[in-house]
Amino acid sequence: MQENTNPVFQAERHAPSRFTRFLWWLSTAEDELLQDCVVDRSRYAIVGWTVLATWSFATLAWTYFFSTVVSHWAVAVLLGVFMGGIILTIDRALIKGISRSNKKRWVPFAFRGALALVIGLFMAQPALLYLFDKEIHVQISLDNEQRKKEKRQKQDSLYYAERSVLQQQKNKITSELGTRYAEVSAARDAFIAETDGTGGSRKIGLKDIAQAKQSTYEKLDADYRLKETGARPELQRIDSSIAAIDASIQKEQASFETLLNDGFITRIEALNHLVQNNGSVAFRYYLLVAILLLIELMPVISKTMLPEGSYDEKVALREKLETELTQNNHRRSLALKELYNETAFEQDSVFIKDFFAQTEKERREKMMAALKTWKEEKTKSFDGLWEDMKNDMLTKQES
Repeated sequence: MQENTNPVFQAERHAPSRFTRFLWWLSTAEDELLQDCVVDRSRYAIVGWTVLATWSFATLAWTYFFSTVVSHWAVAVLLGVFMGGIILTIDRALIKGISRSNKKRWVPFAFRGALALVIGLFMAQPALLYLFDKEIHVQISLDNEQRKKEKRQKQDSLYYAERSVLQQQKNKITSELGTRYAEVSAARDAFIAETDGTGGSRKIGLKDIAQAKQSTYEKLDADYRLKETGARPELQRIDSSIAAIDASIQKEQASFETLLNDGFITRIEALNHLVQNNGSVAFRYYLLVAILLLIELMPVISKTMLPEGSYDEKVALREKLETELTQNNHRRSLALKELYNETAFEQDSVFIKDFFAQTEKERREKMMAALKTWKEEKTKSFDGLWEDMKNDMLTKQES
């Protein structure tokens, strides 16, 4: 009978799908360690799903935001994917920092909470812009009308001093002409009353008193016409200046109205006015902000709430094993290097001693030949001889 050579206990081998591996990668789990952890497979798959949901939401939200500030959807999509990738990177980094060995687990959670608060408050605005698009455009129309009114008030305030001076000059001239005209009118009425017998003399016709009043009337009328003729150019100049101011205001107003739009900042201002003036919109706004905060916090919350299992124990043991192996390898490498250096020192010492021993005779012969030449030639001083001998035959210290 053939003997069964299989062990009594055999580890279960699990072949995860590519998508499951992707979820594990999102949750920052090590594939090799997690395959044999039956319970922790689903836990880290759940964490991966939360990261995937946050990543997808961030990408969509940022894409819609950029669609409000750029003209091409392709650019908005690329920018949205880029910002979503940044959020994904931050999530994975923070999740990786939550482990049994990390005693400061509250640090990534607090940081993620602050980040989620900022991002949630910001990303709630594009979502509300999308949900309340019609109401926001109505509010934009009202806000733009208010902006037009405020712009006109500022324009009037800007030209108020200049316009007031011109208006005062015009009022002064017209007041003087009015006074003169009233005098002419009174003289004409008095002259007519004398001629028709209703005046003070009660005589009909051009009598002496009537002729005197006629003369007064004609003189006043001539003076008035002369005054009016002289004032007409000044009044025309003043009217022209006032008209130029009005034209400038109208031109500036028309130019300002062309700048009015429904861009992102304009929509945000309209949204703020809706939130301030409409209780139902305000309630949904804060409710949506709370939902978005939960979405942003999901990866960290899920990693924190799920219990630690065999995978975390494997990670701790593997880290301890790798640390000890690294330290042992370092000690062995250091010992080998020290052994090499010691052996090399011993061998080099022997070699140097043999070198000097073998060259001692030749050096002495060379010295004696140099002394003999110096004695025969007698052209060089002793100091010069010593310098030549030192440069030619003495060794240099190693540096």
